Amino acid sequence: MIIPILEAPGNVSELEIRFGLALSFISYIKEMGESLWFPTSGSKLVRIGYRNIRKLTLCGVWLTTCENSRGSGLSAVFCARLLLHVFSRHSRLSLSRRSPSSSLSVYCSLHLYPQAMVWIFILGTFLSYCVGQNQIQGVHQGCVSQPSCFACLRSPGCAWCKHKDFLKSGESSERRCDTAESLRTRRCEQMDIINPQSEQVFLKNNELSSNSDNVVQLKPQNLLFKLRVGVPQTFSVSFKRAEGYPIDLYYLMDLSFSMKDDLDTIKNLGQDILSTLKKVTQKVRIGFGSFVDKVALPYVNQVKAKKNNPCPNRLNTCQPAFSFQNILGLTKDVAEFKTRVSNQIISGNLDSPEAGFDAIMQAAVCQGLIGWNNVTRILVYTSDDTFHIAGDGRLAGIFEPHDGICHLNVSGFYDGTKYDYPSVGHLARVLAANNIQLIFAVTEDGVAAYKALSKLIPQSVVGVLKNDSSNVVQLISEAYNNLSSTILLEHHGAPSGLDVSYRSHCTPGEGDNTPWQRRGECMNVKLNQQVDFTVSLNISTCLKEKQTFSLKLQGMSETLKVSVETLCDCNCHDREEHCDEGHLGQRCECERPKDMTSADSMDAACRQDNSQLCSGHGSCECGKCVCQGTHHGNFCQCDDNSCARHNNMLCGGNGQCECGTCKCKANYTGSACDCSTLTDQCRTVGKLCNGQGTCQCNQCQCNKEFVGINCSKIANACPKFLACVMCELNNKNVKSNCSQPCGSIKPTWVKGPQEFPCSEDTISYKVELFPNGNIRIFYADLPRSIDKTYVIIGSSVSSIIFIGIAVIIISRLMLELHYRREYASFLKAKEDEVWEDTKNPLFQDATTVVMNPMHIQED
Repeated sequence: MIIPILEAPGNVSELEIRFGLALSFISYIKEMGESLWFPTSGSKLVRIGYRNIRKLTLCGVWLTTCENSRGSGLSAVFCARLLLHVFSRHSRLSLSRRSPSSSLSVYCSLHLYPQAMVWIFILGTFLSYCVGQNQIQGVHQGCVSQPSCFACLRSPGCAWCKHKDFLKSGESSERRCDTAESLRTRRCEQMDIINPQSEQVFLKNNELSSNSDNVVQLKPQNLLFKLRVGVPQTFSVSFKRAEGYPIDLYYLMDLSFSMKDDLDTIKNLGQDILSTLKKVTQKVRIGFGSFVDKVALPYVNQVKAKKNNPCPNRLNTCQPAFSFQNILGLTKDVAEFKTRVSNQIISGNLDSPEAGFDAIMQAAVCQGLIGWNNVTRILVYTSDDTFHIAGDGRLAGIFEPHDGICHLNVSGFYDGTKYDYPSVGHLARVLAANNIQLIFAVTEDGVAAYKALSKLIPQSVVGVLKNDSSNVVQLISEAYNNLSSTILLEHHGAPSGLDVSYRSHCTPGEGDNTPWQRRGECMNVKLNQQVDFTVSLNISTCLKEKQTFSLKLQGMSETLKVSVETLCDCNCHDREEHCDEGHLGQRCECERPKDMTSADSMDAACRQDNSQLCSGHGSCECGKCVCQGTHHGNFCQCDDNSCARHNNMLCGGNGQCECGTCKCKANYTGSACDCSTLTDQCRTVGKLCNGQGTCQCNQCQCNKEFVGINCSKIANACPKFLACVMCELNNKNVKSNCSQPCGSIKPTWVKGPQEFPCSEDTISYKVELFPNGNIRIFYADLPRSIDKTYVIIGSSVSSIIFIGIAVIIISRLMLELHYRREYASFLKAKEDEVWEDTKNPLFQDATTVVMNPMHIQED
């Protein structure tokens, strides 16, 4: 029988032994070798059948211990040794072990004879008991041991045992920090385990309601969370779009001269707007404001006559321009709305863009003057042109950015001459902070610009306005329905280190398969339809004090307040042990060296330069580090497997790793022993690297102007000496001075055509560097060659002609062959014909003989 003991996966949180040999033995007896049952890492049994059993593959055994597993009870190593001992007389078994930093893995390949099955049964039962009693232990991978309670509670999954007497002799205080289950297993009483659990408290949780006197659309309304670091906590948020929820609508209109006909239309549409909105809710208020542009050049003409009457011609009368004017605050009085709007007179400006951003900003931040209530807030913006943006104010010498504060005077005017136009981002933040939903009602010419703007402003929508604004009522109705059917849940003001994520459940029965997102989002939500969101909170740091943030629905006034506290305090203090002279430790079990006065000094003796205890690779026992795995040294700071690698080999295969540093063999150096001190690969006839470089790690590092394995070539030699060759060539028969391009080099002419590495026109040349540093240039005529272009063209044309002629000849030959065959067939057919001599029935002889019977009688 073959028993493989497999390596445990790296993510095993506790030591698991899935032996199940008792079941295997029973199955073996029952099935008589026809099949075998064995357990997996879960609770299922897997059945495998075999024929002609001589060897069986039995279950794998996972033996894994994590760091600090030196507690009481059996260890994984002991179990492995026991397994080796039991089967040593009934099998051929080999065992190997290794100890990575986080686990101990045991491997063995066991050839087991059938008579040893009884030992399997006994050992399997024994190990199953060990597992049941949790006597083979380890620290949970999710819990990183810490030396103090305060630090322990900051490590996810950890608990602290405040009764330190449960520690075994020599164990450090870090062993008091472990999983709660492991602490209980190690005999720490439940009452002594400090393991605070995350908690949520509903401070206000009114039910969803459509009651007009007390509308509740968001549930809950106020929550308190007490969170453990790294432990996520989830809760549910419900929203139900209530019918009859109050609406405040502020109508903001462009009063530049091009909107004259629109103003005439709006004067008669106040009642229609209210009637349309009252189909949704009976609680509606409406207000009106207008805008033109900043009262400064180049936006508004500053000539006195034009400033007072900015109409383009004298036949019309216009009111002076302004940046924004609040004409009527929000009111239920339709008659007042109609009266105020009817009294409005058109205005004018010089350029096409308007001061719409100034108007939106003032309408949003002037809460008291506009009269916004804590209800659904809608701002309708109507214009027939584009808008000025931040920076445009500099044309008028206005450099100061907008401060986001209300600047309306007592008459409700804002001239806009002190602050620049707001930026798009500033506008978006202000609208979101004040829960205002924006409807852009613009003419066809400006739709593209406003759609691009709408993408940058949350809870905004664009509608196409007819030239005379006659469809504004229908547009407002459609835009409101689009805005109110989109539900977006976001958080604002969350403390640093708190991760907030959302899972949306937009339809009834929608499961938890939806992905986690940075905000909750549901589309096409109808009236009285409830949507739910699962919100997850996960904090990564401890908070000094309770902090509060809010969850808000875009465009809605209702908010959910969330207060967060972190559970990082232990509220306990160890009582100090008073040991006899010469002893220290949790239970005075350690003999006190002369230089130590307390348990803290013992821990300090296990730290190197205030680093982790035993460098994080061991435990501190009585002031000395007990290292894990391959780590060693006074502070477990050394690891003989952590040296640098070269060619995927430790120390490049040319040295020995000692305490993280490579000790190289002779003739090797470097952090990974990857540098040879020999020079044989650099040596040429003469000097190292041809005298034009240095030998490093047995490889030439050439000077700037030289290349090659041995620096025997000049870099860019061809272009560098071209001028010298051409000078020598052009003045070959004339004594001329070529010292400037050639220096001391005298090019040598080589008779006969030569094909050297360098060439230019009809000349080829080469540059050679000699070991003594001398440079020689040889040049000659380049062998003549036919222009390949003409060769290609000629061969192509010839090929086409040849192929054409060949096709004609072949077709003619085939046709001739066909004719010959037909003619031969005709001759053969003619020879095979047999004709009878017969008279043509149609032939009439030219002579007719008629016999006279009377003449015959006379004869």
